[in-house]
Order: sequence, then C-alpha cells, then structure tokens
Amino acid sequence: MAELLPDGFIALTAEGTVESFNRRAVEICGVEPAVLRGGDVRQVLPLQDVHGQDWWEISEPSRRLPTTTGHREKALMLRSGRMVLLTARYLRDPEGRLFGILLALRDAAERERADSAVAELITTVAHELRSPVAGITGFTASLLQHWDRFDDGDKRVMLETIEHDAQRVTRLITELLDVARIDARTLQVRPQPLDLEALLRTHVARCVVTGEPESRFELRVAEDLPQLWADPDRLEQIVANLVDNALRHGAGLVRIEVDRSSLDDGTPAVSIAVSDQGDGIAEANRELVFSRYWQGGAKAGTGLGLFLVRGIVAAHGGSVRVTDAPGGGARLELLLPVRSDTG
Repeated sequence: MAELLPDGFIALTAEGTVESFNRRAVEICGVEPAVLRGGDVRQVLPLQDVHGQDWWEISEPSRRLPTTTGHREKALMLRSGRMVLLTARYLRDPEGRLFGILLALRDAAERERADSAVAELITTVAHELRSPVAGITGFTASLLQHWDRFDDGDKRVMLETIEHDAQRVTRLITELLDVARIDARTLQVRPQPLDLEALLRTHVARCVVTGEPESRFELRVAEDLPQLWADPDRLEQIVANLVDNALRHGAGLVRIEVDRSSLDDGTPAVSIAVSDQGDGIAEANRELVFSRYWQGGAKAGTGLGLFLVRGIVAAHGGSVRVTDAPGGGARLELLLPVRSDTG
C-alpha cells in the first residue's frame, strides 16, 4: 500500500536502523535501496536544518522525552543539497518507551512548484476580476450620481456593460468551482437530447453581438448526424472555452466543424472541432495544454479553460485532443459518444 502513496515513508527502530521504506523514499533520498536497508539513518540519510546543524543531533533530546510524539513538517537539506519536507512520528509503548520511528518525506521542490502555481493563479484571477469589477463599480456609480444626465440610450449601453461584466465574474467563479469538482471527481453532467447546430449558432451570434466580426467564423455541420445527448450547459461551457481560445490565439478565421466520428474503442461519436489560424501548439505541449494553470503566450487567460474542457468531456465519456489545423494554427477536437438507442 505504501508504494501507491505520493510521499516517501521510512520506518526506523528506536535506535535509528532503517527497517522498511517505499520506492518514493528511495527517489527522494537519492540512495540505493541496498544502502538504505538496514543502515543507520544518521549515515544513510544525513539531514541538516537551514542553519547547517545536524537534525538528528538536534532532535535527539526530544526522542528521549516520553511525552514527545514527533515533529511537524520541517524543511531540511540532504547532503546532495536537495531540500525535503520531513515529518516524524514517534511510536511509544504505554509507559512512554520509544520502540520505533516513522518518517514521511516530501520533495520540497514539488511543494514549491505547487505553491507557485497557486500563487500565480490567484494573481491571474485577481487580474481577471479587476477589469469587470471596475466596470461594474464605475458605471453603477455614474448612474447613481448622474441618472438624470443620461438619455435612455446611454443608460441602456451602461446597463448592458454592467450585465456583461457581471457575467464575466460569474463565469470565472463557475470555472474555479468546477476545477474543485473535477479534482474531487464530483463534477456532474445531466445529458439530454439537444440541437448541437442551434447551440453553436447561438454562441457564434453571441460573439458577434459582443464585437467579433461575423466574417471571422465559419460553421460546418455534417448532415444526418445522430442525435447527441449531452448536458447543454456544460457543452455551452466547452464551446465557449474552445472558441474563446481560438479567438485569443489567432487573428484570422475560426472554423467550427461537426461530423460523425468514433472513439478509440469504436463507439460511435460526434466530433466537434474548433480551429484557429494562430501559431499552433508545439507537439511537446499538446498534453500540457490540458493541465491546470497552463498558460500559452502573452494572451493567456486563467490557464483553467482547457483543463475544464477535458474534465467535462471526460464526464460525458468522451475525449479531446490537439492537432495541427489545415493551413496552420491549432485544431482542438472533442469526441462525444452517441447513445446506442439513438442510432
């Protein structure tokens, strides 16, 4: 069971002899299993604190106290210079005599990368929120203070802007909540028969209303498609992310294509592909783009969009992939399985 855990674990005798360990502990410590097994932990796993002091010597007095149960997570350095996060648990009998020690090890670099990603996400989210919140605050204040100075046309424009900015905030909050649901594997979808072409045309029309030229979009839907069952709200979320991604990373045509296809196991499916005319996505990054917080280029958003796309598509039993678009750019294609009773 310990081999399945992401942390390193080492079990010691009361004297500090290594009794057992998992593979992750070997990877973190950088010590051969034969050297680690049966060795004196002070020799095979020398640890220093941030002041260069031997941690085993510093912690010796506490091990002798019958009331001490262990040490909370502490950043320590291996002889190689690698930083690790160590937690110690002392095993004692009813009289307080020490009979064993359990060590849990984590790679400090992994924690630092995770903390850095979270910090970067917070910064990005704050930046994404600042603009719409400023718009809502500014227009609301103007309307409250100078209502009589504006004609009906001005008021309508300002109220529509407030509504648009409020929707941006709502969308961002929804994305953050959905990321948490995907991580917890609690994301739910409610499939129902839907008109895919109508959904796509509605989304394109919405983009045009918000300022995108109609000439930027090309929609091709194959004839005689099987009836698609999907969660309409989730599918709209997917389409919005894919189209927004294409608009952001390419200045030319955004092509949306729908056709018959199949999953890798032969299950009939509907293919929805969105292509742009941007710089494309390097082959080495085509899996990374679906990672949480991935941001590609100066026009990147929160880095959550494609992570959400894959999570929602997976919840429908489908798949998503990146390829080269004809003539350059990126092509993101998702496959959604078709219910067997719909043909």
